[in-house]
Amino acid sequence: MTLRFSVLASGSTGNAFYIESDSQKLLVDAGLSGKKMDHLFRQVQVDPKTLSGILVTHEHSDHIKGLGIVARKYNLPIYANEKTWKAMEGSIGKLSLDQKFYFEMEEVKTFGDIEVESFGVSHDAAEPMFYTFRHDGKKVALVTDLGYVSERIKKTVESADAYIFEANHDVEMLRMGRYPWNVKRRILGDSGHVSNDDSGLALCDIISNRTKRIYLAHLSQDNNMKDLARMSVGNVLGERGIDVGHTIELCDTDPYQPTTLYEVG
Repeated sequence: MTLRFSVLASGSTGNAFYIESDSQKLLVDAGLSGKKMDHLFRQVQVDPKTLSGILVTHEHSDHIKGLGIVARKYNLPIYANEKTWKAMEGSIGKLSLDQKFYFEMEEVKTFGDIEVESFGVSHDAAEPMFYTFRHDGKKVALVTDLGYVSERIKKTVESADAYIFEANHDVEMLRMGRYPWNVKRRILGDSGHVSNDDSGLALCDIISNRTKRIYLAHLSQDNNMKDLARMSVGNVLGERGIDVGHTIELCDTDPYQPTTLYEVG
């Protein structure tokens, strides 16, 4: 009896996260086309028909692009907070009433043997929130799309066995890059995205000796690179005496390829 998960896709082109126990299968976000979502599920050998439900973080298209399609095709329930439902209604097409459920911010819901806690993040959406998952003494935290990591978030996600944590951009690459200044300002702001260095600093405050893996997520294709994100976050952790590579493994995520299903041991 344990938790297993895969980061199906992560990045500005689309996001989806899958987590399961022996009796439950949950999807968080479906930010790619229905066809691509099916392809990702095949790669991790999961039948979408067997999903218990889809949790939504916020209404940006890189998180809900295939949401309506997947939910209708496999007749799945969707869980989102009231403001997110209102914000995304025009984008996901018609759903039957028995597919619409509310999961409010800072609420705990139980899906069979998985306990899910939602928490608010600072991001430019209606009411964005992310999740921790608990099962049989194990904890997994999904934390992306946030401008900064508040003390409240740190408290909620501390001491997880595994993190899927945002390392969106390298600040210098972003500053020197091709984006217009208003976009740069949005990304760098308090409701934008977390940089590699800030990701490392936040992780220093929340990881514990039970933390085994950190998946660096939501990397910008224009303003970051996997090697750079790993090196930057690893350097910050190393400077604070955290043994990266031995006690803690830093893992990549990808916009198009799912990570191998990982069993939280």
